Amino acid sequence: MNPARTICFGFLAVISFGTFLLMLPISSSNGTWTDPITALFTSTSAVCVTGLSVVDVGKFYSFWGQLFLTGLVQVGGLGYMTATSILLLLIGRKFSLRDKITLQQSLDTPGIRGGLQLVKSIIAVTMLFELTGVFALIPIFNQKMSFHESVWQAIFHSVNAFNNAGFSLFTDNLMGYVQTPMVSIIIGLLIIFGGIGYQVILEGYLWLRTKLSRNRDYISFSLTFCVVTSTTIALLLFGTIAFWFTEFQNNDTLGNLSLFEQIVAAWFQSVSTRTAGFNTIDNGKMTVTAMFITIALMFIGASPGSTGGGIKTTTARILASCTGAALQGRDQVNLYKLQVPNGLILKAVGVAVGSLFTVICSTGLLSLTDRNMSFISILFEATSAFATVGLSTGISSSLSSAGRLVIIATMYIGRVGVLLLMAAIFTDTKPSLIKYPQESMLVG
Repeated sequence: MNPARTICFGFLAVISFGTFLLMLPISSSNGTWTDPITALFTSTSAVCVTGLSVVDVGKFYSFWGQLFLTGLVQVGGLGYMTATSILLLLIGRKFSLRDKITLQQSLDTPGIRGGLQLVKSIIAVTMLFELTGVFALIPIFNQKMSFHESVWQAIFHSVNAFNNAGFSLFTDNLMGYVQTPMVSIIIGLLIIFGGIGYQVILEGYLWLRTKLSRNRDYISFSLTFCVVTSTTIALLLFGTIAFWFTEFQNNDTLGNLSLFEQIVAAWFQSVSTRTAGFNTIDNGKMTVTAMFITIALMFIGASPGSTGGGIKTTTARILASCTGAALQGRDQVNLYKLQVPNGLILKAVGVAVGSLFTVICSTGLLSLTDRNMSFISILFEATSAFATVGLSTGISSSLSSAGRLVIIATMYIGRVGVLLLMAAIFTDTKPSLIKYPQESMLVG
């Protein structure tokens, strides 16, 4: 049981436990046992913070079912090892060296020192953002429902937004609030902060605290912070402009909204597309161009160390810089006057190729299991599942049992990560002492 296997089996254990809870009669609104595949699909989607669902969550599940679902999303967003570390801290057990190494791999930190302090910081950050979202959403929801109902709706949506899950208790997700910009802004900000990663948030907090205290200490941002923030801003701007340009004349999506509402809806679609799964417009009625833009943004996803999925912004930035270096004839990849190590480049290539291979396999299998569905919808669903986004063109509930199992496997692979899963399947490789001679070959 190496650290990679511990994490992978840990997620499987949480998914299995969640499946059992969601199968119980108290979890369904009609008080009967739930179909195992439906419960497994929903549990996997929750633990993998995806948001895809084959049932109407608000109507199918009782309050207890919705509460179980919220708990699974919270555990999935924090990550198995982070949630386990929180439990160990509560019971006062000391961490072994194996626990620290596993936590380090789970959080993708450079070393094992400071892991427990990071876990405590993650707890504080999570509670701060989720509670802020709850108090901000209650007054808005209270305008259309009772106070008690608005409190639960605010809690459910705030937890799902910050953890980038995308489950909603409304039948039409958030499409009923497309003309209520504050809902899109609050949910959108929670998604952004949940998707940039805890370490980036903490680094930004330290910088802000230093500035406000008028301390003369100089804080140098890490390369991760610079790449994540700049790439996130660029993708948000690109997505907003692209969605508005392709959909502003489409009466089924943005066409009937005012200019300000169109811009807010396009911005929210750009935010949510990257890994959240909430939607204020009907994805199934978007133009084919907008669907392809959505697929591309979903595949890139959020940032490392966050609650989101995809190949991550840092991977996309490294690959783009590699391409730029090759076109300019350079043999080094530089970012912000720093050279990217070759090992990191190889990791980025491995993540991208492995992710692309997973999406291709998932799309191919879905094309076999559900032949009556269009290719663009199947590709959309497969990419959404792998990137743990949760957006759908509306075909989730129509998938066959075999198709649902394919989506379940795809969501799981997307959550644990391709490289981590491969490390769990294969034994640890020892460094080779043999070095082979180099030889050039034709490329391109």
